[in-house]
Amino acid sequence: MPNQVPIDPDYNCKECPRLRQFILDARSANPDWYNGPVPTFYPENGKDSVELLIVGLAPGMRGANRTSRPFTGDYAGDLLYATLIKYGFATGQYDARPDDSVKLQKTAITNAVRCVPPENKPVGAEINTCRKYLISTFEHLPNLKAIVTLGKISHDSTVRTLNAKVSQHPFGHNTPTKIDDYMIFPSYHCSRYNTNTGRLTTEMFEDVFDKVKAYISS
Repeated sequence: MPNQVPIDPDYNCKECPRLRQFILDARSANPDWYNGPVPTFYPENGKDSVELLIVGLAPGMRGANRTSRPFTGDYAGDLLYATLIKYGFATGQYDARPDDSVKLQKTAITNAVRCVPPENKPVGAEINTCRKYLISTFEHLPNLKAIVTLGKISHDSTVRTLNAKVSQHPFGHNTPTKIDDYMIFPSYHCSRYNTNTGRLTTEMFEDVFDKVKAYISS
């Protein structure tokens, strides 16, 4: 029986005091930005069509926190959406705006923590508090097959969401692991820091989606 938790937090969610204050400060400084918990991005065909879920860490200050759409408006989105389009998980042209022509195809994008955290670093209590929304997201995706987790925090929270042990499903770039009916494909986060330092290259990122595409197609 699905729980009664909404899929996404209320725009004025107050469950994490530090994040709440950070967003209120952002609203004062940039009143024309979105500045709220960023909702999951779904395909036009609805939740029942979703076979792939991308789970990021949290909205970026000048990315999703500004634009209201996951991975939209900062560098991470440039690489993510280009890759999704290349592999057929999205169509259109990514222009870093929520009103561009990008349409997801059997894919949804969300974050482990839905509010922007200071310095892009949520603390453990905030990750744990927001996990109920990730649980609710999973419960509303009946045909989900594959999950791409971007970064260790996202990966660990996803594993815990599925009631599994992190020790049995440790994070490792491009090392898939299976939990129940879901295949999880971990990847280093597609952040500018990781790409600038060479920790993640475009080829490494695409290798993950090669495996995702092959798995879903099979």
